[in-house]
Amino acid sequence: MTPRSRRSNALPVAALLLVGLLAAGWAPLGDTARASASPNDDTNTLQPVQYVLRFPEPHTHYVEVEVSLPTADLPPTSKSVDLRLATWTPGSYLIREFARHVEDVSAKLASDDKSLSIVKTAKNRWTIPLTDIPRDERVIVVYRVYCREMSVRTNWVEADFAILNGAPTFVTLLDDRARPHQVTIDPAAGWKQSVTGLPRVGDAGHRYQAESYDQLVDSPILIGNPAIYEFEVGGKPHVLANLGEGGIWEGARSVDDVKKIVDENLRLWGELPYEKYVFLNLITESGGGLEHSNSTLMMTSRWRSRVPERYQGWLGLVSHEFFHTWNVKRLRPIELGPFDYENEVYTESLWVAEGITSYYDDLNLCRAGLTKQKKYLTSLSKNIGGVETTPGRKVRPLSLASYDAWIRHYRPDENSRNTTISYYTKGAVVSFLLDVEVRRLTNDSKSLDDVMRLAYSRYSGERGFHPSEFYACASETAGVDLTEWFKRNVESTDDLQYAPALEWLGLRFKDPAAKPKKDDDDSDTEADEKDDEIAAWIGLRTKSDSGRLVVSGVTRETPAHAQGFNTGDEIIAIDDYRDASTDWDKRLKQYRPGDRVTVLIARREQLMRLAVTFGEKPKDRWKLEVHPEATDEQKAHLESWLGQTRTAATRP
Repeated sequence: MTPRSRRSNALPVAALLLVGLLAAGWAPLGDTARASASPNDDTNTLQPVQYVLRFPEPHTHYVEVEVSLPTADLPPTSKSVDLRLATWTPGSYLIREFARHVEDVSAKLASDDKSLSIVKTAKNRWTIPLTDIPRDERVIVVYRVYCREMSVRTNWVEADFAILNGAPTFVTLLDDRARPHQVTIDPAAGWKQSVTGLPRVGDAGHRYQAESYDQLVDSPILIGNPAIYEFEVGGKPHVLANLGEGGIWEGARSVDDVKKIVDENLRLWGELPYEKYVFLNLITESGGGLEHSNSTLMMTSRWRSRVPERYQGWLGLVSHEFFHTWNVKRLRPIELGPFDYENEVYTESLWVAEGITSYYDDLNLCRAGLTKQKKYLTSLSKNIGGVETTPGRKVRPLSLASYDAWIRHYRPDENSRNTTISYYTKGAVVSFLLDVEVRRLTNDSKSLDDVMRLAYSRYSGERGFHPSEFYACASETAGVDLTEWFKRNVESTDDLQYAPALEWLGLRFKDPAAKPKKDDDDSDTEADEKDDEIAAWIGLRTKSDSGRLVVSGVTRETPAHAQGFNTGDEIIAIDDYRDASTDWDKRLKQYRPGDRVTVLIARREQLMRLAVTFGEKPKDRWKLEVHPEATDEQKAHLESWLGQTRTAATRP
């Protein structure tokens, strides 16, 4: 791939070590520039909780945390200093038990280092009796956190860098009143930079202050030596911090494309609801992303920048997490605030939070000119196919899939696809249908863009929205009551209806029996579709386990499900002929649909035979293409949807 030319606003790293970058939450070691004022100094009268983070032996994967806790402004009836650590982090709906990584907890008086009794009272709580502690005295608690889980919701510390999330790191007072939380970082030797969305305070070093514990949890911190890029959109500073470029990741190209994503979101929403924004991009051969109010933490592979399809996936990740700046972090389901950091919080609206965001992530790439129409239709087709080939779509409605996120989405097993549906994938498809429905009902004068802006204008404050209120915003925008539409598509397991949307846009699903054209460059064309012979199929998912071919899943409504295969079965032979291959699809190319065989398996070490009749793999019926007979009017609708013809957004 030919590298893109560098833009003038994608400055070299050295040029960015300037005071201007301090506004974006970045601070070089030993910097003595004049500090900004502490946020809310004149409005928040509660004394701050103060942390010091140290990394004396980063290669052992530990951060040492020292926290100074006030006692003077505790409620007068308090008999103890009560502490807690979060059990989950917002945006990732699973109780993760972060306290399991906390060690060596001790307490002392700040004034004379007198040891204090500290007792663990629950899996994530501790208490320090106030007996003989003066009420104007500060208490110091010291503990260590083991940090070696490479994910966007946990912590990682090694010799070269540290990435810390707030929820698994910072013990705080059980008192729910909002008070400042200050963080001072003592980096390990050789670490020159710290990057976070938190405001910087103090007159030197790496000091930050959150207005509340909520803001602290919402602001991951990267410490090390990332490549720093700065750009401006809408008069506001943005930072892309790439950790681990390694001479492979194209930093200038990536910041150029990230800026286009920010530009497109500004056009859509009409405002940037922050003073600065920080993209933390950890190139650590991992994956995932997590949204925050004025930052995002992402992980990727350095090799993604060298493969067009994989780089496109990274851009989609950036687009997804940045869209959350509005949808989730400000416009949120009513149940998601105030946060309960210790218990599950149930909502039926994650399809709005994540599904609509998943719809816009690739759509905004197309609108921003970062992907072409044909590639975008391929991406949308994969989402539709993912829904329509998942048996769980007939079992669990979208709203319930959202509600059950805590016990299902983050805890998948071999039967998950049979019993539930992803609120990301189906949510994106339903969002597509909703977008086109609004466009159809208003003759393209309104769209889902307008629904989101209206909902944002009404519910982006502290309260949040109820599902019925989001439905009402869509109905008001469309000029038609869409309540029944939502009941059918969100609250039931009825089949989704694509015909009205495809008719409006001049699209169709490709004939699955049609052979690909010689000039068809679809990257997802199956190799077996090019074969003259149709291979046998049974519907198993398999894996290689120490040289054995093992069943990893059995999908409902397939021959494998009907003929008695179990997850965990080892496939040994077909018709008593052993095949050393652990590639099941390769084995099946030796057979044809309708062939009857006996499959020898081992189930919990017991040999048994299953009589099997092979079937034919269902054709992919869900590939979108522009209808060859689309009218000029339909083509105009398509262009309007994909953003080729539009005007700047205005807020309601």
